[in-house]
Amino acid sequence: MAFITSLLHALNLTSSLTQTATNANQVSLIQGLSTLGTLSAPTLPDFLTDLNTPLPNGFPWGSRTANNTNPYIESLTPPTGVIRPYVFTISRGTIAPDGVSRSVILINGQFPGPTIVANWGDTIQVQVHNQISGPEEGTSLHWHGLLQKETPWFDGVPAVQQCPIAPGASSTYQFRADLYGTSWYHSHYSGQYAGGLFGPMVIYGPKNVPYDVDLGPIMLSDYYHTEYFQLVKEVMSPNAGPVFSDNNLINGKMNFDCTVPSVAGTCTSNAGLSKFRFQTGKTHRLRLINSGAEGIQRFTIDNHTMTVMANDYVPVEPYETNVVTLGIGQRTDVIVKATGNPTDAVWMRSDLSPNCDAANQPHALAAIYYPYANTSSTPKSTATSYSDAVCGNDNLTQTVPFFKPSTPPPQPATVETIDITLAKNDSSINLWEMNKSSFRADYNSPVLLNASEGETSFPAGWNVYDFGFNTSIRLVVRSFFPAAHPMHLHGHNFYVLSESNGPWDGTIVNAANPQRRDVQLLQPGSTTVPSHMVIQFDADNPGVWPFHCHIAWHVSAGLYVNILERPDLINEKQIPLVMQQTCVNWDAYTKSNVVDQIDSGE
Repeated sequence: MAFITSLLHALNLTSSLTQTATNANQVSLIQGLSTLGTLSAPTLPDFLTDLNTPLPNGFPWGSRTANNTNPYIESLTPPTGVIRPYVFTISRGTIAPDGVSRSVILINGQFPGPTIVANWGDTIQVQVHNQISGPEEGTSLHWHGLLQKETPWFDGVPAVQQCPIAPGASSTYQFRADLYGTSWYHSHYSGQYAGGLFGPMVIYGPKNVPYDVDLGPIMLSDYYHTEYFQLVKEVMSPNAGPVFSDNNLINGKMNFDCTVPSVAGTCTSNAGLSKFRFQTGKTHRLRLINSGAEGIQRFTIDNHTMTVMANDYVPVEPYETNVVTLGIGQRTDVIVKATGNPTDAVWMRSDLSPNCDAANQPHALAAIYYPYANTSSTPKSTATSYSDAVCGNDNLTQTVPFFKPSTPPPQPATVETIDITLAKNDSSINLWEMNKSSFRADYNSPVLLNASEGETSFPAGWNVYDFGFNTSIRLVVRSFFPAAHPMHLHGHNFYVLSESNGPWDGTIVNAANPQRRDVQLLQPGSTTVPSHMVIQFDADNPGVWPFHCHIAWHVSAGLYVNILERPDLINEKQIPLVMQQTCVNWDAYTKSNVVDQIDSGE
């Protein structure tokens, strides 16, 4: 805390390192240097308006609005016909986001990776080249939160929809921007995204709350100075405890106390913080993303309140708050009115929860400058007070979806109870279990590709839940361990019917229009009194969809199941041959190279 106190009282906020040193390497100078976290970062438009973009009724989505169009009906997604192409080269590089120089994995030489932007209904095309070396690794990219109803094979999970992209190989993802709002993409190969392999994704769509300025993505990330595979080794060692993060970043930036011993070598003080501009009297949209590996983030802005307008890809009825809580993978879009004076400078803060997280240095800072403020000055504002007592999200009574009606069937076709526990195997390694089974991937045999050939019987360790012909599915998830779990379901925005730190009493919160999102924090429980969350979703998306904790180290240790949805309809889809090609390439690679898969693989 002494380090943070000294930073809060520094004479100025002049950075000692360049943007290239902190957030890029020489590759990015060719691809285009990232401006994320700098005052030169552009504000975002209301939508993309290049020459290829159709604008019926003045918008790419035509007459569709946030309250007259159900985004979950596939036929209502705007048929823009526009393809947004991206080329990603994944490789290792050395950067110093907080002043500590270390090897990371980068996309086009950038950390965080390039921002993907599209209009609702566009097709996003991403060509991925795996150039990871020293050592080589497989990889994949998951497009977090998108439904993938037309393309369930492009969800990006190795051993589920594809084999890993082999070293030296390439693969192309192509999918519709079928929802709109704020999200991110990240590697789904082991704990790889904790090594730097992630970036923001913004899909423009109708506004449910008016605002003046879109400040763009704000990525909140716990950060480790130890290389991710070493952390996986630590997690998967006998009698391992939690691994502690070393720092906390906002848009890939923060300072570090160089008097603290570091495993990564060179440390430069005052590396530089992220900086933002407010326009006096204007309302600003901030797209908050928890892109970390372990920690719950508490986000505040000194002297300002926030109006929540969306959670994950779900616009909500606006409500005010002074703190936003984000589990791993969650996003919250807020509106902030710049009520300060034109010369003001204030702190933006994000804290890894002292009550809920494992963090050595939990505090992240960024500076917000009004139009006539000295942009090298240190803000003198006072932190917002908030409660850190609950390791969970805002109360479900607050988070009401903007689109109505959105009512789940009161009696689902099937109900499954899933109990989360921690157990030791015969080697004294702590493994997370869901209904007494810990997950382990087989990279060479993706579940979806097997299911498309009529296979419905799988090895026990793949944790496949076959829900057959059922058209609506309710999961009652109970945790018997005193740790929070941000539970993420691929391919769906699920209804959140109930959640608390105790057992479920059968009550459904806001039954006519419950909260929907793709990640929900499951609060800590105990061996005698389990916590719970009850979610429900319509089985309208045939495929194989992972349901897992989004803490990197928990999914490494097996906290993961696969949901086989409408297997009778999967074989009606024509899976592109490029998915099988990922396996041809991976099989060829693994015949002459040993893949050191020491964890679950996801």
